[in-house]
Amino acid sequence: MTSRRAFLMSSLAATALASSPLGAASALAQSQGPIGSIHVDVSRLVAQGWGPNADAIKAGMERELRTAFAGAIQRGGPVLVVKVRGIHLTSYAGGGSGSGRWGGGGGQNNDNLDSEAVLVGTGNRVLASYPVLSTISASYSGPWYLPDIDQRRIVSLIQNNVAWIRRYIAG
Repeated sequence: MTSRRAFLMSSLAATALASSPLGAASALAQSQGPIGSIHVDVSRLVAQGWGPNADAIKAGMERELRTAFAGAIQRGGPVLVVKVRGIHLTSYAGGGSGSGRWGGGGGQNNDNLDSEAVLVGTGNRVLASYPVLSTISASYSGPWYLPDIDQRRIVSLIQNNVAWIRRYIAG
C-alpha cells in the first residue's frame, strides 16, 4: 500500500520532471522526424592541429551516424550537422597513481569528445541543438601498450558520442 507521503513525493517528482528542461528536451527529441542528410564538421580539429586525423575522425563519425540513423534518413528531412569541437586524449600508461586506499584513488584518466549536434531545416533554420560531451576512461579501449590504442580510444569516443546524439534526437 502506498503511503500519502510516497504518493505526494512521486506526484511532485513527476511534475518537476515534466516542467524541467530535461523533460522538455526529451519531448522535443521524441518529436523529431526523419533526417534528410548527415554532415560532420571537423574544421575546429583541423585548426587545433589534428591534421589527417581530423579526416579520419570525420569519416568514422559519419559512418557511425549513418549506422545509428539508418532507418531515419529520408529525403527532404532536416540536415543533421555535427560539429566536433574538440578531442582530449589523456596521457595514459595504465591505471591511476595508486594514492587511494586500495591503489585506485589516483588522478582521472578520462578521454573526452566535445561536439554539438544541430538539426537544420529549410532556410538554414536551426530546429534543435544538442551539446554533447562524451567522457570515457582511457583504459576502456584496451591496454595502453597496444600499437593502435590511440585509434581505439578515438573510435570508442566516437561511438559513445554518436550514441548520445541518437538518444537526444530519436529519443
